Amino acid sequence: MTILATCHCGAIKLEISQAPESVTVCTCTFCTKRGALWAYYTPDQVKVSAKPEADAIYSKNGMNKHHYCNICGCGTFSQVPNWVDYKPDFENPRISVNVRLFDDFDINSLRVDHIDGRNLW
Repeated sequence: MTILATCHCGAIKLEISQAPESVTVCTCTFCTKRGALWAYYTPDQVKVSAKPEADAIYSKNGMNKHHYCNICGCGTFSQVPNWVDYKPDFENPRISVNVRLFDDFDINSLRVDHIDGRNLW
């Protein structure tokens, strides 16, 4: 079951190979301000198509690359390392997709996990 996700203006589109079993709310300062619900995938599970002028990246520390639409401002996805025992595993990157952008999908049916990102890292 392919899930489609789009930013508000449609300039960035994501095709995700499967629905998530759960979503994550992180309390770090970035995620709190962004207001995203995250679902995590391997890079081969997410296909991104974006107008070149639309896909912009914010990266405070160079480790996490947070993509957003430069036209409508929606936070779309992030390229992040996998985390094992609160340590980054750069050999196994993940794509965290903002589930709030899913089209025609009931996000209220998903389990919500909370991560205390403000205090863990």
